Amino acid sequence: MTRPPGATTAGPAAGPRPRQAASRSARQAARRTAASAQPVARVAVDVPLPHLDRLFDYLVPEALAERAVPGCRVRVRFAGRLTGGYVVERAEKTEHHGRLAFLERVLSPEPVLSEEIAGLARAVADRYGGTLADVLRLAIPPRHAAAEAAPPPGPAGQPVPQPGPDPGPWSRYRAGASFLAALADGRSPHAVWSALPGPDWPAEIAAAVGAAAASGRGALVVVPDARDLDLVDAALAEVLGDGAHTSLSAQLGPAERYRRWLAVRRGQVRIVAGTRSAAFAPVAGLGLVVIWDDGDDLHAEPRAPYPHARDVLLLRAHRCGAAALVGGFARTAEAAQLLATGWARPLAADRQTVRAHAPIVRTAGDDAELARDEAARSARMPGIALRTAREALGAGPVLFQVPRRGYLAAVACQQCGARVRCGACAGPVTLPGAGQPLRCGWCGTAAERTCAVCGSTRIRALVTGERRTAEELGRAFPGVPVHTSSGSGVLADVPGSPAIVIATPGAEPRAPGGYAAAILLDGWSLLGRPSLRAAEEALRRWMNAAALVRPGPAGGKVVVTADPALTVVQALIRWDAATHADRELAEREELRFPPAVRIASLTGAPDAIAELLSSVRLPQHADVLGPVPAEHDDPAARGAGEIVRYLVRVPWPEGTALAVALRGGQAERSARKSQGQVRLHLDPAELI
Repeated sequence: MTRPPGATTAGPAAGPRPRQAASRSARQAARRTAASAQPVARVAVDVPLPHLDRLFDYLVPEALAERAVPGCRVRVRFAGRLTGGYVVERAEKTEHHGRLAFLERVLSPEPVLSEEIAGLARAVADRYGGTLADVLRLAIPPRHAAAEAAPPPGPAGQPVPQPGPDPGPWSRYRAGASFLAALADGRSPHAVWSALPGPDWPAEIAAAVGAAAASGRGALVVVPDARDLDLVDAALAEVLGDGAHTSLSAQLGPAERYRRWLAVRRGQVRIVAGTRSAAFAPVAGLGLVVIWDDGDDLHAEPRAPYPHARDVLLLRAHRCGAAALVGGFARTAEAAQLLATGWARPLAADRQTVRAHAPIVRTAGDDAELARDEAARSARMPGIALRTAREALGAGPVLFQVPRRGYLAAVACQQCGARVRCGACAGPVTLPGAGQPLRCGWCGTAAERTCAVCGSTRIRALVTGERRTAEELGRAFPGVPVHTSSGSGVLADVPGSPAIVIATPGAEPRAPGGYAAAILLDGWSLLGRPSLRAAEEALRRWMNAAALVRPGPAGGKVVVTADPALTVVQALIRWDAATHADRELAEREELRFPPAVRIASLTGAPDAIAELLSSVRLPQHADVLGPVPAEHDDPAARGAGEIVRYLVRVPWPEGTALAVALRGGQAERSARKSQGQVRLHLDPAELI
């Protein structure tokens, strides 16, 4: 019989002598006994490999026993290399039967990982099919030694006590006063808030935070961007006083942000406002979480495992027993689902109050305007838009919202109408400016003006950007200042004097007292996006811009260039985002689209995805959809072979089982060192 390579012959000479074997067993038993008596630290090692997504036991040397406290940063040896990690907990003994390594060193005895955040990070990783290491990178900022070693600041200012909170602007809402009273009494209501248009929403958030602070609890407010954060920051300072809260954002810089984060972790500050990453801020005694404009895509984390700030806050409120407030001018289908399930209650004003605060909205395609201007429905700049702007300029600035940045975002052949595309990568061709050559929007190379279909060299605009719109309006309103706000050149505010302000969605500056009018251009561009959320997103952007207009029937006017028969346009005219969100949710439930179901997106090479799906046991009612080409999802993946996308859809109750199954499949592929990566994204904002 042949022996496998490397095998030894059986018999007495093949193994150690009995006395040697006994001696070795004794030594191993002694080591196990010594290890079992040594203090143990359970460490979350900073290794993102799915098959290593668990805590690892390390022995604590006597020299590090006092410094290796739960939550501190440590360095450990893992797979022969030094890597970072966090001590999650200490234990008297280990359940591991093998040999344990010692902690190499403690980077800092500062306990940066609290028990609550460790549990939240584990729950977020489980919900999104990710790893604990990936979530901890999002939750805990990088260490800054100087900020950590600096002496702690003086005692923070205490929030102004409000034993009987004045409803203030909340009195305009049907249940506003009772909501504040519940917060002040230490209760934890959950509400979806339809904010009235106007500049009062930061003060309303600050009043809710003040009510929660009056009960001795902490609060956490998350907003989409730095401009909104500045407004909330000022409102909180006015209600709570100086030093009673802090703000966290990436614009602070690493040292200052870490210094403020440490003040929160040490319990010196219990009121926090911030952007997306602040959802993990370690607020002590958390009693209220608030998210403003939850439909904004800035709330979605672009790094694995791609958690949404809304879901993190709601999960945190559920785990901590805290109150929750999901607010905005518009309402998402996810917020409507919270109401439909009974988890939250609506917080809105009655229709009479809404009509008193909402601006008058006109459309370019209604019957009266078509009788006056037959081209009103097809013209990009219809007569009603120019007339409204001309009449309003005498009273103040006028806002023009343009969906796209740049000069001409898309061009076509003037003769045959064929869209001009790049000959190298087939990407969309743009015109960066007047007199400049055409360029590809993907690869940036210069493009030919000659049409590939008919040979013509003449082009026309398909999608006009804000800079081209500024040129057109500058000629239409000579002598009137024209300001643009988009991209890296976002304006915080503009003077209250007559001016034309052209802004892309989300970059609209504020005007003192509000705009005299707002013109919402290119409605077809927003509504025609190949997205499940096109109508919802269009309404959100329109309402956010219209809310900047002077309120009330005697205030400013809003003109939207879209078909008035569309339900989303009617929702804007009536200022009724709630009904539109309910309708969206009902349609998605019927068609089995999110948020009525949970969907996992798998992107990668076909063989890699097939291997993953074949190795997992999906939930009973899972549907596998695909594959579809996915090269356009990631420009860096172009040229790397065929990239496809699969969607796995399950009913909402089976969402956790789906995440667990797919994460297990990823772990198996990682352990086998399979070729090709598969990007797993639970509940993606876009399905194509």
